[in-house]
Amino acid sequence: MHTLPSYVDDLDAVVVHALAEDAGSGDVTARLVADGTRAQARVIAREAAVICGRPWVDAVFRRIDPDVVLDWQCAEGERVGADQVVYTLRGPARALLTGERTALNFLQTLSGTATAVAAFVDAVAGTSCRIADTRKTLPGLRNAQKYAVLCGGGVNHRIGLYDGILIKENHVAAAGGIAAAIAQARALQAGVPLMTEAETLDEVDAALAADVDLLLVDDFDLDALREAVRRTHAHRDRGGRTLLEYSGGASLERVRAIAETGVDRISVGAITKHLHAIDLSMRFT
Repeated sequence: MHTLPSYVDDLDAVVVHALAEDAGSGDVTARLVADGTRAQARVIAREAAVICGRPWVDAVFRRIDPDVVLDWQCAEGERVGADQVVYTLRGPARALLTGERTALNFLQTLSGTATAVAAFVDAVAGTSCRIADTRKTLPGLRNAQKYAVLCGGGVNHRIGLYDGILIKENHVAAAGGIAAAIAQARALQAGVPLMTEAETLDEVDAALAADVDLLLVDDFDLDALREAVRRTHAHRDRGGRTLLEYSGGASLERVRAIAETGVDRISVGAITKHLHAIDLSMRFT
């Protein structure tokens, strides 16, 4: 099972909020089942997926009734096929019914994210390129989706606005140029990675001259991207440390060609914002 990163410290709070949103003052439909009735159920994936979200599912049922026992049939981050059993559960029938939808909401959403990431990772297999996420996440599920990206084989960009400086075109315009913006960022001494976007090769040169931690080239065509890669590698040959990332509209169809330019990373907003939730169902046995 994947270890939860330190930034996923809001798991319990997110689960509490989700249960309050669904159950509110109580699950009145579950009262159709006699109190004390016990049941068994299983959750089945109706399509192929990378499974992600076990800690959230466990937390849902732990909070509803610690007497519910879950038996996972696959590991976190494992690929499963259609009609495969993901987990079984047994315990008080009312608790199983009350937790069903909230647990599946977490699992289908995070598995959907991990599955999308895995498709991009597969597409660049054999290159040295990594697939990175962005801040384009579902509100309230930032940390959970960032974790799902790791389960799918990707890497995290900065988590939020607090753990990295990313100079974008509006910052450059407000500061009076990319060199001035980088200089002001250095003066902050914020103790976080310094990253900048570049929209031209001149801006690439300015960012490399400042030896930023990460340089994002935005919507470069392949020829310009190859030149940016060449200049970045030359910079590293001289002792520089800058990593090069492509950002902007990297589709699944194009991502292989982008990776083959030699770029270090490709950030893909679609893996967290264009979400296809995995089809899962729970049935009593």
